[in-house]
Amino acid sequence: MIFSRKRRDAAAAQTVPSGLACGHPFSLLDRYAPLSRAELRLYETLREAVPIIDAAICKTVRLVGGFQIQCPNPQAQQQLGGFLTHVPVNACGQGVECFLNSYLEQLLTYGTAVGEMVVGNGAFQALYNAPLEDIQLKAGPSPLEIQVQVRQTDGSYLPAPRPELILTSTLSPQPGRLYGESILKGLPFVTDILLKIYHSMGLNWERVGNVRFAVTYRPGNDPSDRAYAKERAESIAREWRKAMQGGTGRVSDFISVGDVDIRVIGADNQVLDSEIPVRQLLEQIVAKLSIPPFLLGLSWSSTERMSSQQADILTSELGSYRRLLNPVICKICSLWLRLNGYPADFEIVWNKINLQDEVELANARLLNARALQLEQQIGETENTAKTP
Repeated sequence: MIFSRKRRDAAAAQTVPSGLACGHPFSLLDRYAPLSRAELRLYETLREAVPIIDAAICKTVRLVGGFQIQCPNPQAQQQLGGFLTHVPVNACGQGVECFLNSYLEQLLTYGTAVGEMVVGNGAFQALYNAPLEDIQLKAGPSPLEIQVQVRQTDGSYLPAPRPELILTSTLSPQPGRLYGESILKGLPFVTDILLKIYHSMGLNWERVGNVRFAVTYRPGNDPSDRAYAKERAESIAREWRKAMQGGTGRVSDFISVGDVDIRVIGADNQVLDSEIPVRQLLEQIVAKLSIPPFLLGLSWSSTERMSSQQADILTSELGSYRRLLNPVICKICSLWLRLNGYPADFEIVWNKINLQDEVELANARLLNARALQLEQQIGETENTAKTP
């Protein structure tokens, strides 16, 4: 295989500072530079840190749906369909849809996806999703060509031996650039603020849940009180500690003589309302991911018409992702047909996204037919009226 997993030496390991201990655990987001090349680990951290981002990508991949291949030759169509259903994928996967799901998820997350068609002994044997950390893209002899280089055991990169077996896709690449742009581009800054809010909320609830008390003893004007103030304060502290360390299911009372004041630390402070800023940040994330909020479990108020419009926008987004996958499917099917002696003549037919689209299309065709019928009736009436 071209993209076989390379063994890495221990000397290649690097130590990365983890940032301040008081920050949230996803410190990589604090060091994000929007003008530098995006790191693979950055987008992995985004999906790990904010579950709603990971859920949006997974739902998008599932909503793209499946497809069928139609060939003029029935025998070729039957054999090709069996191959696409049972082709081995990676180590334990099976079926071309398994390969395309990982391929599309990689494309959405990193902006670039690379796969391999494994051929041996003149037969199409398997499909493989290549990890991006093992490859790099270089410009070819022509600006219209791209060269895929594979990472070697010594850390160097060499061109892939059989580039015709490599599948490469990029998402919205900038002019003159080889790598695509992730759909998560622009979210590190917003996500960093969101995580700071969540981290602060966790610390506040940890303090509130584990209540701290301030016990203050004020000696009176009696000389004996002032003379034994230290001993009485130590006694109060000792008895208070015993009362707080009571066993499970036991309630201890604290009794003291004198002017003793007990207050909860932080009880007078007002906790900031996080509902509005969190919703504003989530709105930015949802707008970037192009997923309707109700699909992500967000119970935001929306009308039926608004939900329908959001579903239409999602349908157009899924259609664009299908168009990105069409060249990959064409290469896979064309290679199998040629290796098995069939002409590369086929058509990709995607499944309908949902039943609502079928209903909308049927209603539109019905309205157009009725309008055409009325126009014909009006035209016949006018012709009859003009006839002497």
